Amino acid sequence: MRTHTAIIIVILFLLVPALSPAADSARVVVRENAIRGQCRFFAPVKAKIRYNDLLTIISRSGDWYKVSFKGVNGCVHKSAIEEKSFKLGGGFAPGGQAPSRDEVSLAGKGFNPQVEASYKGSHPELDFRSVDEIEHYQVSSDALTEFLKDGGLSEP
Repeated sequence: MRTHTAIIIVILFLLVPALSPAADSARVVVRENAIRGQCRFFAPVKAKIRYNDLLTIISRSGDWYKVSFKGVNGCVHKSAIEEKSFKLGGGFAPGGQAPSRDEVSLAGKGFNPQVEASYKGSHPELDFRSVDEIEHYQVSSDALTEFLKDGGLSEP
């Protein structure tokens, strides 16, 4: 009898994880964003997330995802994440080195260092210093909220 009970317990331990629903995940596809306390653009920020961070999706509500990241639960707008997952094939890159997570993510979006180099090579007259400056410009959530109030605007 003890043997049968032990076998049943082992089977249950093996089956329970297989029967529980797998959590969906998504990668952050923007340089920086935030997990917010409510599903609104100017809700208080609970945590900062960065490009290629992996989030666990809890649920979806309209254009917002309720997510979990490093123990923090909150909302992220769909424009900041991508639900797709990319799987590497059996092969490796030349030299026996596997591609990095960043390379896989960029390749999934159709952009890689070779594409960038090719574009720069065919357009040497372009100067990207202004773009670099704009990318580093930051506006705080408080400043944006004040801007909305001063202009009599409401959050979308």
